[in-house]
Amino acid sequence: MDGILALYKERGMTSNDAVFKCRKLFKTRRVGHSGTLDPNVDGVLPICVGKATKVVNYLMDSGKVYMGQIILGFATETEDLDGAVVEQQRLVRPFSDQEIDQAMQALCGDLIQIPPMYSAIKVNGRRLYDYARKGEEVVRPKRQIHVDYFKQTKPSSFDENRGQQTIFFEVGCGKGTYVRTLAVDLGKKLGVPAVMSDLTRLKSGGFMIGQAVSLAQLESLSADQLAQALAPVDHALEAFAHHELSEKQWAFVKNGGFLAPSYVNGGQVVPKLVLMYQGKARAVYKYNEPKARYQPEQMIDLS
Repeated sequence: MDGILALYKERGMTSNDAVFKCRKLFKTRRVGHSGTLDPNVDGVLPICVGKATKVVNYLMDSGKVYMGQIILGFATETEDLDGAVVEQQRLVRPFSDQEIDQAMQALCGDLIQIPPMYSAIKVNGRRLYDYARKGEEVVRPKRQIHVDYFKQTKPSSFDENRGQQTIFFEVGCGKGTYVRTLAVDLGKKLGVPAVMSDLTRLKSGGFMIGQAVSLAQLESLSADQLAQALAPVDHALEAFAHHELSEKQWAFVKNGGFLAPSYVNGGQVVPKLVLMYQGKARAVYKYNEPKARYQPEQMIDLS
């Protein structure tokens, strides 16, 4: 079976746990996910099965949408509620909606983000969380991210006894964005410690949460029904121009041959071109401008 599954990952399991269970369900080791979800986060986790594992990176390039909560008034070592509290500051008054909205707006667009220490980013061949658990210091790499929007979904609530304020938010962002860190940065904009207290991924890889199926639902399906639960490999490539190959062109492409732009896509030059044959995505070709030709970027299905 080849295709992309919109999995609803429940809380309490890692993304790798989900992959392991899908390998058993689909009876193949060729299974991979497109963007980690922390164990305490639920929501859409696109899973690539079979030849679809070759388009994981294209799925990861698509935007993501999350909803969640941020508490102002304390911070933790993990930037969520799993870690020990490292800073506290009672709020004497709640921030107004306007103050919060302004701070959120300042965190939109192209940003430089430093990933949290408790993350799976590798530095010198080791995961950052490995350094963190051993109390070792390491310079974290800065990365550029993009935030499409960051907004409140309803009025915030203020706990006068605790001196804490809870913000309810939705964020649309590009790959590599740590929403935990975005929550902490919002607190910095407001001048108080903050922590992400709840998070659900609503959209990823072009799938909405309403399209996602749980592992329990999948376990009740027959082999034919499991196959029907998969979106085609081409789902990950819908943003690119497509060209249906002739039989002669397909014989050439199977061997990684270059293509002249005048013979494909009606002669219109595009940065990337999905090559189709008999209704299946076979390869992604990129345009080499200096050499005026299309050449392989990713071979997908040569069968």
